[in-house]
Amino acid sequence: MDFSIKGCDWNKASQNGSLNSSLSGKSDCIVVGLFEGQTLAGAAHQVDLATKGLITRLIKAGDFDGKSGSTLMLHEVQGIGAARVLLVGLGKQDKFSHKAYTEAARSAWRALADTQVAQVVWTLAQEPVKERDASWAARTAVVTMRDLAYKFTQMKSKPEARPGSLKKAVLTVDTTDEKAAKLAVKQGVALANGMDLTRDLGNLPGNVCTPTYLAHTAKKLARDWKLKVEVLGQKQIEALKMGSFLSVAKGSVEAPHFIVLHYQGGAAKQAPVVLVGKGITFDTGGISLKPGEGMDEMKYDMCGAASVLGTLRAVAEMGLKQNVIVVVPTCENMPNGNASKPGDVVTSMSGQTIEILNTDAEGRLILCDALTYVERFKPAAVIDVATLTGACIIALGHHNTGLFSKDDALADALLAASKTAIDPTWRMPLDDEYHDQLKSNFADVANIGGRPAGSVTAACFLSRFTEAYPWAHLDIAGTAWKSGAAKGATGRPVPLLTQYLIDRTA
Repeated sequence: MDFSIKGCDWNKASQNGSLNSSLSGKSDCIVVGLFEGQTLAGAAHQVDLATKGLITRLIKAGDFDGKSGSTLMLHEVQGIGAARVLLVGLGKQDKFSHKAYTEAARSAWRALADTQVAQVVWTLAQEPVKERDASWAARTAVVTMRDLAYKFTQMKSKPEARPGSLKKAVLTVDTTDEKAAKLAVKQGVALANGMDLTRDLGNLPGNVCTPTYLAHTAKKLARDWKLKVEVLGQKQIEALKMGSFLSVAKGSVEAPHFIVLHYQGGAAKQAPVVLVGKGITFDTGGISLKPGEGMDEMKYDMCGAASVLGTLRAVAEMGLKQNVIVVVPTCENMPNGNASKPGDVVTSMSGQTIEILNTDAEGRLILCDALTYVERFKPAAVIDVATLTGACIIALGHHNTGLFSKDDALADALLAASKTAIDPTWRMPLDDEYHDQLKSNFADVANIGGRPAGSVTAACFLSRFTEAYPWAHLDIAGTAWKSGAAKGATGRPVPLLTQYLIDRTA
């Protein structure tokens, strides 16, 4: 799908009586937005004039009222270059927020997907969205379309035919917004490509997407985007004394890997942002075995790793002037005669000892060694991303990602990025009092703190290994994938992480 930007002033046609170039140009369809109960303006007004009042007559007849998310496709339209006009309801103008725009965009792309439209002119980016600009609207249009177009068919012997034939979209913006919108479209395509990678990795089955597969993916990213990559194997991990990480890996026949990718977009002396992703490619729970029902979804337990790899791909394609390092500890968590047992005590890379009370709380055991490892980079900030706790789903459901941090500046920056990216995130508490639940009679700390505030105590556990730098933890257990009929990886929180890095660059 090819996206481009065209500067357009819809008032020009009114001034000299000629047809606006965006209306006279040949296309299969022009997408026009209408507000509920409002006088026609902009592109809608010009289409109405060129078609001798067609839209006005439809409104008066009650065939279209502009309600949010509604659509109406008009065929064989006379007077303009487009063969079709897609009317899209925008709802009340005074309530046209980012949510309303996104809903309208999704409705429009869905309507187009069911047709043979190959080339479309998209005018919705010129509609006034509260607290957003045309660049945001253009990028959101791109990402929304790509999100709806995504299909995972790699494992099917006869992949399903994809409906629709969209190949090119021209997004019109005011002429003063043209330069910024072109950059936004480029960023939108890069972001969508990063999300596609994340979703592909998450959707692959555990017998394909193994720790070795993730390592190969990292090496391919390095080749494609000229990145520096290191993949540490079992002996190197042992030499680093990552006893906590290795305690999770030892129950599986699949070898663990510790992946480090470097993107050098900023100055040599610029402190990097480090993204750490949990890479449990399949989680049975280990000796603390999970129930069988729904265990197939534990292939998604590496979505933290997938999201940081997808983010790095997006950042590299955008060419952001920012130094970013991605770290992925990856292994399986399997029950075996060699597997860790409840009650075992292991020593982390930091030297802290950990009593393993539940082997199904394994994500924090691999992350804590990675969080110690990244101290060597003297990072500006470290953000770890993990499908860490079912408790986060109980607390926040499937809408908000859980954000934990004691650094207010970092937390505020991530929350701001989440709002821009429409990747909802909610800050959770991280008070010192919760640490009492992690006390152990036999080690420095226990790996679980009981049922109360389970997502909070998990974050508290990780915080013990992050005192050397600003740190935030994103629990994506409720947002990384969907269950049921829509089962599949979502690509979150790639939009949040990418926007945070864009904001830092700006």
